[in-house]
Amino acid sequence: MNENEIARIVVDTCYKLHRRLGPGLLESVYLVILYHELGKLGFEVRRQVPVPIVWDGIQLDEAFRADLIINQKVIIELKSVEKLAPVHAKQLLTYLRLTNMRLGLLVNFGGATIKEGIERVINGNLE
Repeated sequence: MNENEIARIVVDTCYKLHRRLGPGLLESVYLVILYHELGKLGFEVRRQVPVPIVWDGIQLDEAFRADLIINQKVIIELKSVEKLAPVHAKQLLTYLRLTNMRLGLLVNFGGATIKEGIERVINGNLE
């Protein structure tokens, strides 16, 4: 399954989750439920994955934690805020570059509709 196929299923699952629970819960609640639902669909899902960065010749083992990594191909960054800020997409792009992955989804469960709360972020630095 390629990145776009994974993303389509993740978006559909997020829509169903948002429709059932609504906005306003803590990010951690959406995270654990999305993790569970995607696992039920047969995906390899890793949660709160520490991702290292090498700085000045030293490997720092926890540069950041990816909310979810799906099938080692797509990073999902979850938020539960009133409105996404440009820095959220930049953060996800940095995560993609550090992991050498191509596609990430920024998902905000805090908005009135999930449609306005999902952004695709592409790592264009891959060859």
